[in-house]
Amino acid sequence: MRIHTYAKCDTCRKAVKWLKARSLAFEEIPIREQPPSEADLRRMLVIYRGDLKRLFNTSGGDYREMKLGETLPSMAEDEAIALLASNGNLVKRPFLLTAKGGLVGFKEAEWEAFFG
Repeated sequence: MRIHTYAKCDTCRKAVKWLKARSLAFEEIPIREQPPSEADLRRMLVIYRGDLKRLFNTSGGDYREMKLGETLPSMAEDEAIALLASNGNLVKRPFLLTAKGGLVGFKEAEWEAFFG
């Protein structure tokens, strides 16, 4: 499984600690330097039933500076995916993909249910 994280993100550190505590093998990828690919983003979009906003880091500075809160609702899916794939700061993190699915963000109960 692969998990995209940002080293200075407390939520990402909690997710990595959670995975290690359960002895789950994973590959950690720095999200800013290597954002998820368009294919991975499209896969996650299917998991989240087409809810593009779920894939965005809506509390991030880049999201606010780009005024995506205003423009995202009318943005074409292809444009939004390309934007996410080109700027890891925009992607909700941690961004976890496994053979059976994926998760964005870290809520322990969701992760317990997913891996349980």
